Amino acid sequence: MSRSQPPLLENATRDLARFAAQFRYEDIPAEAVERMKTSLLDSIGCCLYGATLPWTRRVQEMTEAEQAAPMASLWGSGAKTSIANAVLVNGTAGHAFELDDIHKESIVHAGSLAVPVALAYAERDGGWSGRDLIAALVAGYEVGTRVGNAATMSLFYRGFHPQGTSGVFVAAASAGRALGLDPERMQHALGIVGSQAGGLMAAQEGAMVKRFHAGRAAQSGVYAAELARRGFTGIVDVLEASYGGYLSSYSDKPNAARLTDGLGEVWETAKVGYKPHASVTSIHAALDALTHIMRSNDLKAADIASIRAGVSHMTYVHCAWAYKAQGVTAAQMNLYYGLAVIAHDGVAFVDQYDEKRLSDPALLDLIGRTEAYEDAEIEAMGPPFRHAATVTVKTRDGRDFTHRILNRRGSPENPISAGDVEYKFRNVVRSCLPADRIDRLVELCARLDTLSSLDDLISIVSAPRA
Repeated sequence: MSRSQPPLLENATRDLARFAAQFRYEDIPAEAVERMKTSLLDSIGCCLYGATLPWTRRVQEMTEAEQAAPMASLWGSGAKTSIANAVLVNGTAGHAFELDDIHKESIVHAGSLAVPVALAYAERDGGWSGRDLIAALVAGYEVGTRVGNAATMSLFYRGFHPQGTSGVFVAAASAGRALGLDPERMQHALGIVGSQAGGLMAAQEGAMVKRFHAGRAAQSGVYAAELARRGFTGIVDVLEASYGGYLSSYSDKPNAARLTDGLGEVWETAKVGYKPHASVTSIHAALDALTHIMRSNDLKAADIASIRAGVSHMTYVHCAWAYKAQGVTAAQMNLYYGLAVIAHDGVAFVDQYDEKRLSDPALLDLIGRTEAYEDAEIEAMGPPFRHAATVTVKTRDGRDFTHRILNRRGSPENPISAGDVEYKFRNVVRSCLPADRIDRLVELCARLDTLSSLDDLISIVSAPRA
């Protein structure tokens, strides 16, 4: 693209930076405040469980070896390190088991980025209120999801992981808000972090590095904000630049207007959803459609002769590749494995993605009798229905059952409740925290907007696991 072409949208980076730096807590609508309270609980649960997993432990071992100045906690360990290293580990933990919240249009899991960043600064500084935390979270959610919206699904189709690319803007805006950056320096923070965006989707087929994309994005956001605070400059039109800008480089079909559409009036934060399954969001409708068929017709796995799943082109590319037992990441991203565990166990949660299950002969047998295809009707409905699915089960006695779900559970169109997220949280952290601390975290997050201090919350997430 020629350098002489006009920007994709005038002053978009400047306008987002001004918004992130200057909005007041009182400007945030009640719906968005409630969503942040729920996201905080959900994200803490993801981080605390994710910190127990081997890929996160390897990242933590690396950071501990550096012996950085102890400013912020490595959650669940009792240890401290620098803010940049703490968010590297805690962000990796948040995305470590495909449980973190999801903004549908942007395909960004903002909670595993904004929550570790904001709480790290709150711990270092002391004196933060719950409202201070909410404001820092909203700054990240609003900026990062809008960047993802503007990049469109084209970014994903090109092979980039939105968490490591668009996600860096979540972290930079939250860190910039935590540091109290003025609009000009917030703009430079975004301009710095845009050059740090990275993450390749081939990681979904087995590599631990997919989890690391979130931690690295969180760390990049901290570095960007800290550099901007010191007068370091970034690309002031990083989002809209026609040559070498974020959208022009990462997306073949950007929609730059989505950067600032309704800014300050339409709050993307209020559109965040939550995962009822421990798997990639794209397959949730298919899993629930199979669940519906089996429960409605009193079927067991032994009754199934075959399964056919019709999905969008995006889900087919993302999740319908031939399954091989090559690690937890691959299983969580794979449509066939997810359908098989639903058929056999009725759920797709923590236990179903244990290493010991990945080569289960019964699961592999059903996977061999499962077919996926691109459903032309779903594809014709466009991007808002990219997670939809049509599932058909043929039984061994010759019956056929079909069920279609257009809007997955946890999406803006079919939300799960705060009570559902609490239920999920309790199940996720039961191996990490004693019951009284679980209850206390639920209570603190529920009244986050009234807390004058975050000390109690921080002490619980920071304490070493029993």
